[in-house]
Amino acid sequence: MKNVKVLGTGCANCKNTVKLIEEVARAKGVEIALEKVEDIQAIMSYKIMATPGVVIDGQVVHTGGVPARSKVEGWL
Repeated sequence: MKNVKVLGTGCANCKNTVKLIEEVARAKGVEIALEKVEDIQAIMSYKIMATPGVVIDGQVVHTGGVPARSKVEGWL
């Protein structure tokens, strides 16, 4: 199971990123542990400059804007 974190303070792009990841995981039948991280200190610990950020298994894979569906499919 992949551990997926979406980093962001609750903006529309952050919410859309969470929704997209959930949709792709469901469509592919992949079980994930999805966590939304809104704490500024926790977000800053990943040293990202733009949100939403996506972290998979501890590694930052995306920052800034909603990722493309194909990109999310590649992650999962």
